[in-house]
Amino acid sequence: MKVVSLVPSITEALFDLGLTENEVIGRTKFCIHPREKVKNVAIIGGTKNINIEKIKALKPDLILSNKEENIKEQVEALMSDYKVMVTNVENIEDNYYLLKNLGKLFNQEERAQLFNLKIYDILDQVKINSEIKTAYLIWKNPYMTVGSDTFIHKILTEIGFENIFKDKTRYPEIQTGDLAKADVIMLSSEPFPFKEKHIDELKEFYPDKKIMIVDGEAFSWYGTHLAKCENYFKEFLSEIHSYK
Repeated sequence: MKVVSLVPSITEALFDLGLTENEVIGRTKFCIHPREKVKNVAIIGGTKNINIEKIKALKPDLILSNKEENIKEQVEALMSDYKVMVTNVENIEDNYYLLKNLGKLFNQEERAQLFNLKIYDILDQVKINSEIKTAYLIWKNPYMTVGSDTFIHKILTEIGFENIFKDKTRYPEIQTGDLAKADVIMLSSEPFPFKEKHIDELKEFYPDKKIMIVDGEAFSWYGTHLAKCENYFKEFLSEIHSYK
């Protein structure tokens, strides 16, 4: 089966489930894992600006997309000519069924189940003991955070954090003053590439708060990626505990 993936985390999952470059024939420029394998796969644009002509030239049997990451009109345009699967992953249960369905589709059910078991095991191991009020920033100018209907929020909650913007939805814009209730301010490495200088900027407003860069992939990439984040989450929580 020839597959084009329009979703970075799903591209990674396909290779983790045992597919090869002979089957995954198209990807977005943001599909960067696994690096040594995706480098041989044709790029068909970005997640938000798909090059439909390039996809047509590849003649895929299946296109994998995502409700949040891809543009609805572009996905619908592809549906008129191709079989398109639209995924929607908002929580860990959704992720479980995503991997289960991909495993069934590509005859890799056992491997998919092993990844699911590993993910649940990791999330069970890395919980903090008390809820720590946190703000998770994904963008700057303006600052943007995550609401309760996002995968990032669900991961934060799973490991014991309280999102101070849980009464919001999607990715609301906020002001610096809105961060006052947070004990910990997390600056994601993606989609905005927060750096140490951005910590310093916020420290001018909140010198006593824990402000840290976090691995955006660990919190936002669904599919198989979470199964590889055990060491990261343990080190991350160790830093949180040392601050407390």
